[in-house]
Amino acid sequence: MKRLRLLSFFLVFIFLPLHGNIFSWGFWAHKKINRMAVFTLPPEMFPFYKKHIDYLTEHAVDPDRRRNVISEEAPRHYFDTEHYGVTQLDSVPRFWKDAVAKYGEDSLNAYGIVPWYIVKMTYMLTDAFSKRDTYHILRYSADLGHYVADAHVPLHTTENYNGQLTDQTGIHGFWESRLPELYGDGYDYFTGKAMYIKHPQTEAWNIVRESFAAVDSVLGFEKFLTKTYPQDKKFSYEQRGTTTQKVYSREFSETYNEMLHGMVERRMRLAIQRVGAYWYTAWINAGSPHLDPERMDEIYKQIQDSLKVEEQFWQSRKLKNKGHVD
Repeated sequence: MKRLRLLSFFLVFIFLPLHGNIFSWGFWAHKKINRMAVFTLPPEMFPFYKKHIDYLTEHAVDPDRRRNVISEEAPRHYFDTEHYGVTQLDSVPRFWKDAVAKYGEDSLNAYGIVPWYIVKMTYMLTDAFSKRDTYHILRYSADLGHYVADAHVPLHTTENYNGQLTDQTGIHGFWESRLPELYGDGYDYFTGKAMYIKHPQTEAWNIVRESFAAVDSVLGFEKFLTKTYPQDKKFSYEQRGTTTQKVYSREFSETYNEMLHGMVERRMRLAIQRVGAYWYTAWINAGSPHLDPERMDEIYKQIQDSLKVEEQFWQSRKLKNKGHVD
């Protein structure tokens, strides 16, 4: 499973570099989630995050950009619930050290670590707040937003992550990219203010449970619709830039969206709420430090210099790994 999933991630980036990533919220949705999460923050945090909202928006997709060249990255985006047994999920240790002791790190990585990694990123962001390290506050906030958002996607919580086990290959991108791109402009993104998360570990696992509970509907509705829908109407072709792509037709997408009764919108809205909550929680746990939105020029130069170095690293890894996917 791990080998197949990593190979799928790599191939997506090689062959679809300009059209998003079908194994994560589409780029559009990730950016929207991080951007809207800024508006959930309290007055003490809002000016700083609002000043940097474009950075947090654009870099919401950095983990996906890293995924095809850094082998450690892919497991951070999902959790295969069935591997542990749905009824046995409470027996899975909530703390990483305990989980490693019980299952071994290799096994954990093989089946995904998103709930544990959300907590790790929260600790890292808390530390950055404590040190008033503006660069890492921004970077960890953007990354944490990505992982929290991924955990809200039902197909990130199942071994049947792209319908490949039920002859529904492609449903992943359909649910989390095609539908938000078609209907996202009409979603209600108001979530209220960010709330403090007393137990980040418990919350991360609650998100996974919620998402997995929706898997049957995500797969079942599409399966039923496919059986009853004219096959020549299921797909269509659309121009994307300079290429023509086969996509789920607007008519099929609309019917599926109606069957889901707003599920994608609900999960996206909850993701926005939880992203803001995790940012807020890290800030509170760091002692609620003052965030100066005016320390900009030096910070942005540091960010840009770091991104240039990282981009060079990604490109070198691409060249090194080309044709050598494990």
